[in-house]
Formats: sequence, structure tokens, C-alpha cells
Amino acid sequence: MILSGQYSPPHPLGASAVLTVDRAAIVANWRDLCARHASGAVAAVVKADAYGLGAALVAPALHEAGCRHFFTAHLAEALALRPLIPGAMLAVLNGLGPEPAPEVIAAFVNHDIIPVIGRLAEISAFAAAATRLGRRLPLILHVDTGMARLGLDAAELDRLQQAPEWLRPLDLRFVMTHLVAAESADDPLNALQRQRFIAACARLPPAPRSLANSSGVFLGPAFASDLARTGAALYGINPVPHAAPGGINPMRLACRLSARVLQVRTVPAGSPVGYNATWRAARPSRIATLGIGYADGWPFRLAGLGQAFFDETPVPLVGRVSMDLTTCDITDHPGVGPGDWLELIGPHAPPERIAAELGTSPYEVLTGLGPRIARLPLANADAAQ
Repeated sequence: MILSGQYSPPHPLGASAVLTVDRAAIVANWRDLCARHASGAVAAVVKADAYGLGAALVAPALHEAGCRHFFTAHLAEALALRPLIPGAMLAVLNGLGPEPAPEVIAAFVNHDIIPVIGRLAEISAFAAAATRLGRRLPLILHVDTGMARLGLDAAELDRLQQAPEWLRPLDLRFVMTHLVAAESADDPLNALQRQRFIAACARLPPAPRSLANSSGVFLGPAFASDLARTGAALYGINPVPHAAPGGINPMRLACRLSARVLQVRTVPAGSPVGYNATWRAARPSRIATLGIGYADGWPFRLAGLGQAFFDETPVPLVGRVSMDLTTCDITDHPGVGPGDWLELIGPHAPPERIAAELGTSPYEVLTGLGPRIARLPLANADAAQ
């Protein structure tokens, strides 16, 4: 568990920003989701470097805990993870690509990675490869029920139903769809998509089904299936943001972003701080410069917004966020000095709060964190499992 109060993360030599990853919290979230989705397994979606937390840290911890189904968005992500999760199902949501090249198909086959296929052209190319190899190749079939991004549309589903031989060389592991508005339990789209999915599955060869995402798990038994695909909730993002009372998050926070104070200076009243003098001190002030900026994924749009936290106390961010640095006003915090660490994401500043300040999604807040930020496991995470 990530504790409140003053916090000094472990850090590599010279690191000025650290994302501490609580793998025990992620495993606990997965187990919670498994208990809520008793009808079938719960997969871990580890795309986008496990939503910014570090897939190489997250996936092995979940695998050790018993998770046996993983999803990425891209083939390259899956290839990097394959050695870390031996024996687990590993699937690529973006499938074979717009023009399935033989070397791409070979990578899927040779590394035991399953494509999620949502176009007839991909089915045709994969079936042809299976015929050439003389073996059935596994796939997950994606049916679009309202998202209008990936997946077989109504016309392609009609064609596939009329030509069932297209799937005969293939091993249909799951049929899946993706919910549009599962975080809003009363949105009528949820029931409509469920009905469309049931109707689509009835037109396909019998196969296990995958319906719920993170928020879908909380929609109740009607949205249960053979495999839920959970991402955001694993990492502590609230899967029920509109639920009463007050959108309380049922998941455990799984990360903490801390930035180090590089320098402290005193400026007189009226002095500007940062580019274009967008902020001026209203009184003699102490300004701390943190070693994190928009090149690290700390949003430029936070200029003049938001807070950092020191010893559980808010510290206002002031001036513009620059490429490598962010400034804050520590006038009322005499205990802050060079070398101290301030919390930017954590118990007092969850991703949802930052997203609200920016008018964006907490997904963007986490996945935008850049590679210069050191990602380290919380020291007691393994013991807590």
C-alpha cells in the first residue's frame, strides 16, 4: 500500500522524477475484479506500457498471481512481453494490420500471439496462412456493436455468416465486442450493445464470449461472459466515476508520481516566474523548481492549475510548465528544500483529479507519462502479495 505523508521514493542515479508502481495493489485489483466477474476469467489489458505504469513490471506480477490472459494493442508490445509471461494467452487488439504481411503473420504464429481480427480481409489472410501451414491458427473475432472503430460491421457479419468456410481453418478462441459507455450504468447503449452482441454470436460458430471491460464488470451479471478484459481498473482508475456516493473509487491506487526539487530561490513581490511571465509573485515568495516537464508527459496545460503535495499539504503549481521543469510556490512550506520529493500523482492527487483540472481523461494522464520518468516497484509490493 502506498502510504500518505512525506515520501522519498527509491530512485536511479540522477533521476528527478519517479513513478512508483504498487504491484501488490494491481494484483489486489485484479483479484477484486475476478471476484466480481465470477462467470469467467479476467484478462489484463497491458497496452500502452500497462497504461503508463510499465508493462515489464506489471505483467509478470499478474502472471505470477495467476492471470493467464493478456491483451496489448500492437504486435511490438506483445513481442516484448512474450518472454515475461510464458504459457499465457497473449492477444493483440489491433489485429494483423490493414495489409497483413507474411512476416507479420509469421510473428504471430512463431511467438504464440493471437490476433484480434475484425475485418474479412484479415480473416482471409489468416485462414490462407493456416491452410499453408496445415494447422488451425487461433484468433479472437471482434464484432462491432456500436463503437464504430474496429470489428466486423453488420455487412461483413452478413457475409461471414453466408460463408462459414472462411473460419474453418481457424481456431476461434473468443468472440468479443467493446462497450461504448459502460462507465455510465444507466446509459441505454449498454443494453443495446449487449443485445446486438448476443444476436451476432448466434450467427457465428459457437465460441466463448468476451464482453465486459473494466467498467462493464460493474454492470452486473447481465454483462458477465467467459472473459472480461480489464485495463483501467487494474491500475486504480475509477471504473464507476458516476456512481453514488460521490463517485467513490472501489479500486486501489496503484502508482505514485514524485518529482524532485532541484533548486529553491526567493523572489521579490511582483517578480515573474517562468516563460512569458504568466505568473507574478503577489508577495516575497520561495519558488521550488521540480525536475519534470512536458517532455516527461507532465501536461503543459497544467500551467497555473493544480497542486503538488508535500507532507500531505498542497503546494500550488505556478508559472508555465516547461519542457523539463515545473515550478511551485513553497512560501508557506519552509520545510521544502533541494532534494525533497513532491507528490504529483498519488493519494492526494489521483489521476481523476488531474484529469478534471485538464478537462480530459485519467487514461490520458497516465499513458502520457514519458520514458524519462523512472518506473520502479514499491519496495514492499512483492511481500504484500
